[in-house]
Amino acid sequence: MNRTTEKLHEIGQSIWLDNITHRLLASGTLLSYIRELSVTGLTSNPTIFDHAIKNSNDYDDVIRRKLDEGKSGEVLFFELALEDLRQAADLFRPIYDRTDGVDGWVSLEVSPLLAHNTTGTLAAAKALHSRAARPNLFIKIPGTSEGLPAIEEAVFAGIPVNVTLLFSGEQYVAAAEAYLRGIERRIAAGLNPDVGSVASLFVSRWDVAVAERSPTSLRNQLGIAIARDAYEKYRALLDSSRWQRILNAGARSQRLLWASTGTKDPHASNILYVEALALPFTINTMPEATLKALAAHAEFGEALPEDSNKVLAEFAKAGIDTDTLAAQLLGDGVESFAKSWNDLLDCIASKSGTLKAVAV
Repeated sequence: MNRTTEKLHEIGQSIWLDNITHRLLASGTLLSYIRELSVTGLTSNPTIFDHAIKNSNDYDDVIRRKLDEGKSGEVLFFELALEDLRQAADLFRPIYDRTDGVDGWVSLEVSPLLAHNTTGTLAAAKALHSRAARPNLFIKIPGTSEGLPAIEEAVFAGIPVNVTLLFSGEQYVAAAEAYLRGIERRIAAGLNPDVGSVASLFVSRWDVAVAERSPTSLRNQLGIAIARDAYEKYRALLDSSRWQRILNAGARSQRLLWASTGTKDPHASNILYVEALALPFTINTMPEATLKALAAHAEFGEALPEDSNKVLAEFAKAGIDTDTLAAQLLGDGVESFAKSWNDLLDCIASKSGTLKAVAV
């Protein structure tokens, strides 16, 4: 077991991998990450699958088989993704069982084209959850204004939810309250309140967005300050009487997850966001490069107390309106994921055409 990665678990933080590919599963690499690097879950998104299918032949046999079954487009993709994610979920199942469902999760996203469609998102979440047939698979739903009621309804229906594309403490609280409402309704209806959930706050995109406007003294500090602010709100919610009531009724805490934690600035530490956000009761979902960089470090410093309000005030003085930027980042994130989704379907269509031509 790698001592550096294990230290995060000692602090109280889970390490999840922000990647999944057929090769990662078939080669035994994911299993080695679980055994040697303390990885206890993973997340996926359309961009990950697009790159995996586009840049390799690893999925050709699966696509060919699905074509023979008459599948195409979005239907083909979800069957392909579910095959990978079921395998991953089974690898993490011992962790899920050992931690009584606290850890050991994988995630699958509904179509990003549904980000502003509450009814469509809920229907897709129910269908994917049923088809996955794994207790440790989250359905990812974006924290848009239309996504929030879908999150509440999905949780009320007993569907584990990973709330994605959150960019601020305020957006996090809105997502947490949607989760709470779903659980409170289950309790009122006499249903089991034990429905898993995480809330994913994206970090590094903040620093990319302000890279050209940040004073040198504040470079690469905004994403961390925003995350720390969200963490303070998270801990306050966990200590609230409302949260304590659902815990007493048998519910579990929705955990805060750090997403987009790969360092984008080549001049900064390659584990910048790992060190700064090594905080208990959280998850860090890391790209493979960041996971390997962490494992290569002999040691890393624990997160030090930080006055996030002071840092945010300095950015305000520099003319950066974080409320406006948070809304912009959410909108940009939805557009980016939608583009990746369309690219993914184009890639599948192109590869399907190629495979059909070869088969003739």
